[in-house]
Amino acid sequence: MSADMLRAATVAARELADWPPGRLATAMNLVADALAAAGDKLVPIAARESHLPVPRLEGELARTVFQFRLLAGEVTGDAYREPVVDHADPDWPAGGRPDLRRLLRPIGPVLVFGASNFPFAFSVAGGDTASALAAGCPVIHKGHPGHPELAEATAAVVSGALSRAGAPEGTFALLRGEEAARSALQAPEVKAAAFTGSPAGGRALYALAASRPDPIPFYAEMGSVNPVFVTPGAAARRQAEIAAGYTDSYLLGAGQFCTKPGVLFYPADAMPAFESLVADRIRERAAAELLNERISAAHAHRRAELAAHPAIRVVEPGGDTADGPRPALLATTLDQVRADAETLLAECFGPTSLLVSYDGEHELLAAARLFTGELTATVHGETAEQVARPLVRRLAEFAGRVVWNGWPTGVAVTRAQHHGGPAPAATGTFTSVGTAAIRRFQRPVAYQDLPGELLPEPLREGDHG
Repeated sequence: MSADMLRAATVAARELADWPPGRLATAMNLVADALAAAGDKLVPIAARESHLPVPRLEGELARTVFQFRLLAGEVTGDAYREPVVDHADPDWPAGGRPDLRRLLRPIGPVLVFGASNFPFAFSVAGGDTASALAAGCPVIHKGHPGHPELAEATAAVVSGALSRAGAPEGTFALLRGEEAARSALQAPEVKAAAFTGSPAGGRALYALAASRPDPIPFYAEMGSVNPVFVTPGAAARRQAEIAAGYTDSYLLGAGQFCTKPGVLFYPADAMPAFESLVADRIRERAAAELLNERISAAHAHRRAELAAHPAIRVVEPGGDTADGPRPALLATTLDQVRADAETLLAECFGPTSLLVSYDGEHELLAAARLFTGELTATVHGETAEQVARPLVRRLAEFAGRVVWNGWPTGVAVTRAQHHGGPAPAATGTFTSVGTAAIRRFQRPVAYQDLPGELLPEPLREGDHG
């Protein structure tokens, strides 16, 4: 880890903190324009390194460009800094109050760990980088080893655009190597970090961030099982539609989405027909190469562990081919899941999912009580069903996003989005997608009785002394 990189980020942080919102917005839009213009160069590199199809990568790059532009719009005014003014009031209860004015300020240099499964949207120019820059924070990005050439090429595009915007040296830097990243995470110059990846990696880095003499916020998104609960009413009315949606969702991107539905609960009396519909659709799917050898090996190991479990019935075995793993479908019952939930409900990252049959509407709530922290939870149901309201209420207790009659693998980049959830899905309560992601990299500062000329611009008033 270069000391010069850390020093440059610290100096840049001081300058960026004083940039007016309009200047930040201009820089964000220049990055968006540069990424869009570089698509013909970046997409082929991404396809070669990630094994993902070109149309998917083109869509992901477009999403990444849009994300920068959306955040640029968010920081064109001062509202995102949430200025609050309380004038002095000697008659205020509890002994009066001084003049107090509060503002959100950039937290400082941010270390971002890129993800492998989204080489654009959650990588060098992904949501963590974009939201940190929008907050006015320099970014040190640790490139993912799954796409090193793409990381270099994307970093050059981002750095060039920021330079044209007049950003100070140190506003953005690419970091290489695991040891360098760990060193940076412990460096006092780094004030926050963001991570998307495996639970093991996220927890280790989270512990490292917490063990510093000055612990820092560490925003980790570490995967999820994303349970789906199908009510008896929905099963009776929309079986074929649900089977099609489920298959398409859990096999999207070869099952390499953190929002993949990894387990689906379905009424036992209707399970044979539903299982047959899903199995028929799976047999039509070709094998797909996964992102890298590490993920392939981890998926094969986890799939084998599940298939060998005495509670599991193998519907479609999957299996590895020269072109990658074929989709696998497993089945069990709610009673068997209760007996070993820790093993059976652990994430299997890749094209494998688990069907769980339950007996009676009352057991849906029992199934929902098995979960503690998920990125998403989905209900396929009918609003008139008695279980609908209590089930949705329970899901909101452990999921960051509750989906009704849809599928969780689409994560819209918008103002109302929340992509996160309670532990173990994530380490914080903030979203990593959408405009609210900026809040992760701001901290509040209150100014008491300062003269107007010394206050940050959004807190000033003409009559403030």
